[in-house]
Amino acid sequence: MELEVVWFLVIAFLWLGYLFLEGFDFGVGMLLPVLGRDDTERRVMINTIGPVWDGNEVWIIVAGGATFAAFPAWYAGLFSAAYLPLLFVLLALIGRGVAFEYRGKVDSDRWRRAWDTVIVIGSTVPPIGIGFVIASTVLGLPLDADGNRVGSAFAAFRWDTLLGALAVTGFSLLHGAVFIALKTDGDIRRRARRLATAVLPVAILPVAAFALLVHVRHGSGWTYVPFAVTVAAALVAWWRIAAGREGQAFTALGVAIAGTVVTLFGALFPDVLPSTLDAANSLTVHNAASGDYTLTVMTWVAAFGTPAVLVYQGWTYWVFRKRIKTSHIPAPPSAQQVSS
Repeated sequence: MELEVVWFLVIAFLWLGYLFLEGFDFGVGMLLPVLGRDDTERRVMINTIGPVWDGNEVWIIVAGGATFAAFPAWYAGLFSAAYLPLLFVLLALIGRGVAFEYRGKVDSDRWRRAWDTVIVIGSTVPPIGIGFVIASTVLGLPLDADGNRVGSAFAAFRWDTLLGALAVTGFSLLHGAVFIALKTDGDIRRRARRLATAVLPVAILPVAAFALLVHVRHGSGWTYVPFAVTVAAALVAWWRIAAGREGQAFTALGVAIAGTVVTLFGALFPDVLPSTLDAANSLTVHNAASGDYTLTVMTWVAAFGTPAVLVYQGWTYWVFRKRIKTSHIPAPPSAQQVSS
C-alpha cells in the first residue's frame, strides 16, 4: 500500500478517535445545566471527564499535525477556508480548559455559575466548528487550478456544511448523555438515560442525513455498507439505552460514528479536498502529499509512538472506570465549617 494512502487512513482514524472521545466530553459540558440540578451534581458530571478531557483533545492536534506534514496542500486549502470557525473553536477550547481549573477556586455560587456558562459555551462552539471543517473537506471548496480557495471568506458556509456542523453537535450531545448515564449513579444516571432515550432519534437524524448526502454525492456502491451500519448501530443504541444498558448503548454509538467516518472518508477517497468549481482542480492523496522521505520518516515515528500513546490512554480509562455518585463529592469548605 502506498504511503499516501496509509496516511490518508491514519488521518481518518485520528478524526474517528477525536469524534468518539471528545464527543462525549463536549456533550457533558453542554448538558451541565440540564442534568446537574445543584453544584454537587454538576461536580459529579465534570468529574466524569476530569481525568480524560485534556488527553482526548490530543487527537485533533495530532490530526491537524499529521495533515500538515503528510498533505500540506490539503492543510493549506482546508484551513485557509476555516480560519474563522477554527479561531472560535480555539478560543472556546481555551475558555473551557480554564473554566475546569478555575471553577472551584472560589467558594461562591455566582463564581461557579459564571464558569459553568463558560463550560457550556466552550463545549458547544467546538463541535459546531469541527463539524463545519469536516463537512468542508468531504463536500469540497471552490478551488482554482493551483489548489487555492477562491471567493470570500464565507464561501464555504453553505447549507450542506451547516448540516455537517449540526450532525457533529447533535452526536456530541447524545454521546454525552449516554456517557453520563454510563459513568454516574443515582438520580443523574436516571435523568441522563431518559434524556438520551428521548433525544436519540432527533440527535442522530442530522448524522444519518449528512452521511447519506455525502454517499449520494460522492460515494460508490460499497460506501452504502458503512452507512447502513451507522443506521443499524443507532437503532441498537436507542434500544439498549432504553433498556438501561448504558455500556452497550455507548458501544453502539461508537460503531455508529465509525460507520459515519468510514462513509465520509470512503466517499472522499482518492480526493482529500474536492473542488466545487472543477473536479480537475481537486486535491488528491497524490497531488497533495509530501515527498516519500517525509512520509517514510513519519511512518517510522508513528509506528513507535502511537502504540505507547494508545496504551497510556487506555490505561487512564481503565483506572477511572468506576461510576461516580454524589456521595463521592466532598462538601465545599464553607459547608464543612458550618457542620463542624
